[in-house]
Amino acid sequence: MPTQTTHSPGPLATSTCPALSGRGLVKRYGAQYALAGVDIDIQPGEAVAIVGPSGSGKTSLLHVLAGILPADSGEVLLGGTRIDHLGEAKRSELRRTEFGFVFQSGMLVAELSAEENAALPLLLAGVSRGKALADARQWLERLGLAGKGARRPGELSGGEAQRVAIARALAHQPSVIFADEPTGALDTRTGRDTMNALLGAAAENGAAVVIVTHDRDLAESVPRMVTIRDGRIASGVTAS
Repeated sequence: MPTQTTHSPGPLATSTCPALSGRGLVKRYGAQYALAGVDIDIQPGEAVAIVGPSGSGKTSLLHVLAGILPADSGEVLLGGTRIDHLGEAKRSELRRTEFGFVFQSGMLVAELSAEENAALPLLLAGVSRGKALADARQWLERLGLAGKGARRPGELSGGEAQRVAIARALAHQPSVIFADEPTGALDTRTGRDTMNALLGAAAENGAAVVIVTHDRDLAESVPRMVTIRDGRIASGVTAS
């Protein structure tokens, strides 16, 4: 297992409150409500899939919780500490230290090798290049990519590239991972394998996972599924 980085959650991480919470979240685009008063709690180590029709607000919810977009009103709390009122520089720092991200397209840097892509969060955190690359190689090995660290994204399959993105998301041991349609560009089997890799690696490291997906079958494989419609939480169930 890769060694712990110099990152420390500090006062944001506690065991007595949700890892991440939204309270009364409202987000508008003009007169249109993307979020119309959403309350949600994600517990430490919990995996939650957010589903809903196009335009329901699921991606806006992920972006607000992750500090990518500010809410018009309401609160976002990380480990019980409000983060929604922070300035962009502080929110950006949180995204680098407390959060990990996996997107549909992977968003890997084409000019970098797989291990360099996976090492990016560590390098940005000030970890030495040698240690960052060594840790990145261990993450890639854990995700079934042993021996492929020198390959560039264009030399990887879609599923392999997404595993590199997962390694990058987990490298700095974040408290929450956000995954926006992480299997949307993959075939069904590869998507299922990639989702299992994401959930398994996150669980081993105690990271909560918030997944936005249009694939309801895939969402039903996640322990908890939350449905959002018209900017409101319509239901939230725990898978059996």
